[in-house]
Amino acid sequence: MKKIVYVDMDNVLVDFPSAFGKFTPEILEEYQKKDEIPGIFAKMEPLEGAIKAFKFLEENFEVYILSTAPWNNPSAWSDKLIWVKNNLGKLAKKRLILTHHKNLNMGDFLIDDRINNGASEFNGELIQFGSKEFPDWNNVIEYMKKQIN
Repeated sequence: MKKIVYVDMDNVLVDFPSAFGKFTPEILEEYQKKDEIPGIFAKMEPLEGAIKAFKFLEENFEVYILSTAPWNNPSAWSDKLIWVKNNLGKLAKKRLILTHHKNLNMGDFLIDDRINNGASEFNGELIQFGSKEFPDWNNVIEYMKKQIN
């Protein structure tokens, strides 16, 4: 049985700031919290190495995308689905889970850049993306190669 891996979206699979240039300065100024801009999550670019890494994970693990959508941005929920379809396609079909309580999901690994929304209470191993130990996808993949059954 393959080990279960959850991967966060924001600043793990997607480059959050990459969407800023796709909005007018007026829109960016209007929203203090950039994650509340309608449509922003569908406009983000993949983080360097993320698509290749997701393909590796999908081939070797049971992999899901586990992300949180801002409560005050209803379009974020559908925007994240659009991003997954456009960037990962069939690799991630029906593999997107949106929750504010990541700790309620059972699995072996969670790759996330933050400890919020239940990530710090996740029952498996938290791999903190962007940390000193896991600064990028290359380091994460090297570690995950050692975890294959």
